[in-house]
Amino acid sequence: MQVHQERKLLVTGGAGFLGTHLVRKLQEKGYVNIVLPLEEKCDLRKEENIIELLQKEQPDYIIHLAAIVGGIGANQKRPGTFFYDNIIMGVQLMEQARIYGVKKFITVGTICAYPKYTPVPFKEEDLWGGYPEETNAPYGLAKKMLLVQGQAYREQYKFNAVYPLLVNLYGPGDNFDPQSSHVIPALIKKCSDAIDAGDDHITIWGTGRASREFIYVEDAAEALILVLECYNNPDPVNIGTGKEITIKDLVDKIARHCGFEGEIRWDSTKPDGQPRRCLDTAKAREEFGFVARTDFDEGLKKTIEYYRNRPDR
Repeated sequence: MQVHQERKLLVTGGAGFLGTHLVRKLQEKGYVNIVLPLEEKCDLRKEENIIELLQKEQPDYIIHLAAIVGGIGANQKRPGTFFYDNIIMGVQLMEQARIYGVKKFITVGTICAYPKYTPVPFKEEDLWGGYPEETNAPYGLAKKMLLVQGQAYREQYKFNAVYPLLVNLYGPGDNFDPQSSHVIPALIKKCSDAIDAGDDHITIWGTGRASREFIYVEDAAEALILVLECYNNPDPVNIGTGKEITIKDLVDKIARHCGFEGEIRWDSTKPDGQPRRCLDTAKAREEFGFVARTDFDEGLKKTIEYYRNRPDR
């Protein structure tokens, strides 16, 4: 399917972290007809709002980024919210997109959909090999059901639904709220606040032995544009760097870049989450030529600089 840049593109979550970077890069590439439904004006959990939106805008393509997301603590506190809000937004939006004749629907999936004990590196065909890690299973399963829906709609209705799976994002514009942030912004804030307060130590959840993979937000945005323009297959496709780092090494790296020289203490009564996370990214490279370009240390430095320059810090 050929994508025409003058056609209308609806991006849910377009004012969020990834959405802001994606919309800017789309505009740089010549996309001039982008619709961004704002959460406060269009609650996608309500079907009537979706119907009104699609009747009014009649988009040709949809990139569904809107999601309720957070770190381990947020997932543990609100598992019902993370399940219901994410599944209801996606299910209803895709159904109405099908009814209104949308030409391509991209659901942005999550690495949390993979089983807790997945062979490393994670291959797309391993997605159904077991139950996700318990602390974020409701979120991961809600998002994974949208893959099932998209494949079912493709089979029955010839609906062009595709499903890229993203690893954890980081970069300028990230969420630094300690109640809901992911690990990199949480660590940057923790180290920076400790420096400002003159604290001699910080305390980190878990043991530090778990590993994670991260992709710089601008690289993720570029990958999604390639998915929009080049990928039309029913199978999920991993979007990441293919490189993992332990949480202990990540903490050491962020502390060094922030300039924090105090003690790092580990609270092993708190969960590590999934033991390891690292994607096999061969399919994205083979199918549409995506390779993440941003060096991890450079990306971290830009993210730290962004946080330090925030006017509300």
